[in-house]
Amino acid sequence: MSQELISNQNEPEKVLLVVIELKNEETLWTLPEEIAEMTELVAASGGKVVESVQCRLSKISAGNYIGDGKLQEIAGLVALHHIDTVIFNHDLKGSQQRNLEEVIKTKTIDRTQLILDIFARRATTNEGKMQVELAQLEYLLPRLTGKGIELSRLGGGIGTLGPGETKLEVDRRRISDRIEKIKNTL
Repeated sequence: MSQELISNQNEPEKVLLVVIELKNEETLWTLPEEIAEMTELVAASGGKVVESVQCRLSKISAGNYIGDGKLQEIAGLVALHHIDTVIFNHDLKGSQQRNLEEVIKTKTIDRTQLILDIFARRATTNEGKMQVELAQLEYLLPRLTGKGIELSRLGGGIGTLGPGETKLEVDRRRISDRIEKIKNTL
């Protein structure tokens, strides 16, 4: 029984790639080349691509980045293949990422976050680790979003700016403080 637990822990994350081609955007890559590169990046991060979805868009949807039909297709594939992570080949806004995760019901990241994760896994020196952490925090800061209970106001207390500060504001302030500390150290 303990062997099963150990072997399950070593299984790579199951990944669904969403490779988008924007019709009005010139690119040097074909869709198959883009899928091949993203697959290599996923492997470098310790994941395994189980499925990929290709999509040609004439315009980006402000709410979900992709249309509702494609979003439902992705949600179905996530459920069918028990996908751990969905990775988009284009940068997502924080609100788009949150909206996608609400429908897809699994972690959703973009290419930039994937690359930062690879750097984080491979950083060995303290300086390298701090530089990667700085890049990750600077990437995360504008993407912090909250909804419902997450935005509820906190009472005053140690570590908050007083009554009425939201959890989102506290998170932003703490990340900004950490960014400043790392910059001073480097």
